Amino acid sequence: MRITPMFLALVFAGAGLSSGTAPAQTQAARADQPAQRRADMVLQQAAQFEHQVTGVTVSERGRIFVNFPRWTEDSPVSVAEVMKDGSLRPYPDERWNAWRNVRRDELDPSAHWVCVQSVVADGRGSIWVVDPAAPAVDGVVPGGPKLVRIDLATDRVAQVIRFGQDVAIPGSYLNDVRFSNDGKYAYLTDAGQRGALVVVDLAAGRARRVLDGHPSTQPEKGVVVRTGGKPLRYPDGRPVLFAADSIALSSDGAWLYWKALTGNTLYRIRTTALTRRGLAGEDVSSQVQSYGKVGPTDGLWISRRADTGSDTLYLTSIEDNAIKARDLAQGPAGGLRTVLQDPRLRWPDTFSQGPDGSLYVTTSRIQDSAFFNRDAPLALPTQLWRLPRPRD
Repeated sequence: MRITPMFLALVFAGAGLSSGTAPAQTQAARADQPAQRRADMVLQQAAQFEHQVTGVTVSERGRIFVNFPRWTEDSPVSVAEVMKDGSLRPYPDERWNAWRNVRRDELDPSAHWVCVQSVVADGRGSIWVVDPAAPAVDGVVPGGPKLVRIDLATDRVAQVIRFGQDVAIPGSYLNDVRFSNDGKYAYLTDAGQRGALVVVDLAAGRARRVLDGHPSTQPEKGVVVRTGGKPLRYPDGRPVLFAADSIALSSDGAWLYWKALTGNTLYRIRTTALTRRGLAGEDVSSQVQSYGKVGPTDGLWISRRADTGSDTLYLTSIEDNAIKARDLAQGPAGGLRTVLQDPRLRWPDTFSQGPDGSLYVTTSRIQDSAFFNRDAPLALPTQLWRLPRPRD
């Protein structure tokens, strides 16, 4: 069975892009017409979905995968491949996508997608699925948190690493993952009630929380996330407090970067500190480096420039519908530049890069969801966008 979403095919044009009627521009966006015209030249809508998307990944052969968390609805599909005709194929099959919150007593949470947050290709013939198993971000389903590897050659689950309560602690929400260049380790963020990083020995299936409760993994005091110029709050007035969320790995694999979504500060640590000391249970807090201010972000992505060999960090600027970048070689004082700003990038969420260099980003429209708007639909239409070879 294929679940067919609304879809707009990729449209290539020499001078611009036609993708139907765009949402009305805000006053601030209208004031920045040069930035808008620049966005129209490079921003292409790759797909539109009937449900709230977060993660996207593109394999080394160009296959595209997305995921839909069970935040405000009991989504009919959690992980899917975007087919060339625009349909969604439940991935790896319908059985793994058969979980429903109303049937949780009937199904094994360790063998089904409970509430998937991200999908990431490792460049080694597999994609990995991060399932924090916390529907509606309201408590972890026992036995559900896991990191799952799917072999792309066979489209079959090849490995399931289950996380116990020592890793997926009560109130946790495992968020995103990156993999060491040698394929031996995984690094995850926990954006839940007590932020942390998680280091995983993939061969042994052994994981450990590090920097658990450390200031670098917690919401930053005094930071208020604003969208549309207003503080983002729940209907009861509570502010948004998301811990360690954004994560990226340097191209040489030597440094892991991360930050809290509710935070301005970017942090980094040597990966050897995580895999040697952190995985052994030692304190690595002295190894954490502050690496400048970048504002509230969701997704991070690092791409190596072919001309200089330096790393460019891309980030989703959720407060101003933008994708920004900085040259990491400039150090903590390096400034941000706007790659593009467009009102259609409503809560740009997750990045992935295709084999042709194109950058993909989802827009999850979190500020429009039923979490923050009582009248919002439970099923929120969202988009996947493509930037052909973004200019560094």
